[in-house]
Amino acid sequence: MTLASGLILGDDGVVRCAWGGSDPLYVGYHDHEWGRPVLDDAHLFEKICLEGFQSGLSWLTILRKREAFREVFHGFDIDAVAAMGEPDVGRLLGDARIIRHRGKIEATLNNARCAQEVRAELGSLAAYFWPFAPSRRPSPLDWETLRSQPTTPESKALAKDLKRRGWRFVGPTTAYAFMQAMGLVNDHVAGCAFHGPTEADWLAAHTDRPAR
Repeated sequence: MTLASGLILGDDGVVRCAWGGSDPLYVGYHDHEWGRPVLDDAHLFEKICLEGFQSGLSWLTILRKREAFREVFHGFDIDAVAAMGEPDVGRLLGDARIIRHRGKIEATLNNARCAQEVRAELGSLAAYFWPFAPSRRPSPLDWETLRSQPTTPESKALAKDLKRRGWRFVGPTTAYAFMQAMGLVNDHVAGCAFHGPTEADWLAAHTDRPAR
């Protein structure tokens, strides 16, 4: 049952963001992952890479292939991916379990090396990404605002800095999707059952985040 303002009432009686109830994989991802603050480097690296692979495709396609991506990219261990080379690219181009796009595969290897540089400079990817989180929490967004706002000043700043550092497939829209997913912002629609719990997690993570 679809409600007003981009919400959906699931068969389990839970009100969710409308996109989060269209498939069982989406339900689990929406309820337990999306918007929850992430500080672990492997998960941050995985998400920025998968957002690049998602470009031009649905996120559901990526979710269905996520375990295969994790397998071929060594659990998104930054050092292991950075050590991969052209023979690995060729092998992955023949692996139908993932998105076989040379540019995106090569970008993942390149971005692992960039991530190593960030980690050497700042200690962790979390120390790099989290200062781009907004310093103030705006009012909960409604569905129409979310649909019309694929980027923010913060995502534009993040994408610009990533590009300066040599990262690929990380434009402002991709950067914003990453920020939403990793909890740098909480964009569960007002009225979603998971807006409040995610907001509490955001506030807890935000309290001690490093300043940029």
